[in-house]
Amino acid sequence: MKRVALFLLLMVLAAPAMLQAAATSMRKPVHRIHTRSHTATAAHRTARHRGTVAHRTIRRTTRAHIASATLTRRRIHRRYYRRHRYYERFTADSFATSDLTAGDVTGGEDPAVRQAAIDALGNMNGTVVAIDPSNGRILAMVNQKLALSSGAEPCSTIKLSVALAALQEGIITEDTPVNLGGRYYLNLTEALAHSNNLYFETLGRRLGFERVRHYATEFGLGELAGWNIPGENPGLYPDEPIPASEGGVGRMCSFGEGVFLTPLQLGALVAAIANGGTLYYLQHPTTPEAAAEFQPRIKRTLDISRILPALQDGMAAVVRYGTGRSVRVNFSEFPVLGKTGTCSDDGTRFGWFASYADTQYGKVVVIFFLEGGRATYGPKAAQLAGVFYRDLWNDSYFAAKQPLETSAADSATGSAAGDPQP
Repeated sequence: MKRVALFLLLMVLAAPAMLQAAATSMRKPVHRIHTRSHTATAAHRTARHRGTVAHRTIRRTTRAHIASATLTRRRIHRRYYRRHRYYERFTADSFATSDLTAGDVTGGEDPAVRQAAIDALGNMNGTVVAIDPSNGRILAMVNQKLALSSGAEPCSTIKLSVALAALQEGIITEDTPVNLGGRYYLNLTEALAHSNNLYFETLGRRLGFERVRHYATEFGLGELAGWNIPGENPGLYPDEPIPASEGGVGRMCSFGEGVFLTPLQLGALVAAIANGGTLYYLQHPTTPEAAAEFQPRIKRTLDISRILPALQDGMAAVVRYGTGRSVRVNFSEFPVLGKTGTCSDDGTRFGWFASYADTQYGKVVVIFFLEGGRATYGPKAAQLAGVFYRDLWNDSYFAAKQPLETSAADSATGSAAGDPQP
């Protein structure tokens, strides 16, 4: 008992000191905690602010990435869709396995032009027809068997005929903006330069089949282009449009579906565009004597001189920056005006390029027509045309000629317009 009482007495005496120490001990931690809490709160607010900004940035970036990813997925989907649903297997060969010139009759051709055409064509499976647009003389025809055949789908080269028809009918001018849906508008120059199918489908539907066909036949499609050229075929322009389920007149005016065009017919039309509107019978001299005695023969005069500048601007744009700009890979010394065409039929792909060189020493029209597989297409034909023009330039073909002083129509001393085809 005495010990317990003594312990309690000591505790009572020591209580004030213990309470003071405890208070001091409690005050210091509280002060430290309070200070740290204030600092942590400020830091938290700063971090939260930064986090909000970062979150907003991430959100904006994420939205951009989602939009980009969505666009990418759509592109991938389109590519996959095209590849797997519309994939076309080509069975034809783009490259010749034999001499394409075998059997060609060359006695009356210009040797420099012929050699340039042969060199440019190389081993591609196709034909080249070069024409003097001032008189309709065929200067060279390489692979004559193919050039004189029944023809092929003209692809986008048919757009030249459709453009002339629309200009002639006053449906468009060179600068008319044609609405292709929503806020999408296009004029003739850009439509030709980029070979826009929707634009020419729209023109075709506005013209209607009868007017489209009228002008096509007026320009020489569906009839023999040459004067007494053995083995030539007339191609085909149908009497009625293809079914609406296959695209109707719109498809005919953008791709030439249902039409069979020969290189000679396209050459005659481009020659008329180059010379101001005179559609000549094409003639192919077969001997040097026939070449020396050559006389032009006019088939008919087309009333297109006033609308030609609009078409020619578009053809020039094709080569400057459009689908035929591959000409300039090999040649750019003087202006070339042209039109490409690419399409396919039953495993065979066609590549067209119709053009003419515009020089102060005269003009020359050249048609490249290729047929084969995936390596065959319009821009490839344009590239070969550039090689052709370069070779003529290197051979001083144009510099050797005298500047023209008379119009093409004035130089025609042969048969009068409208002479019947023999």
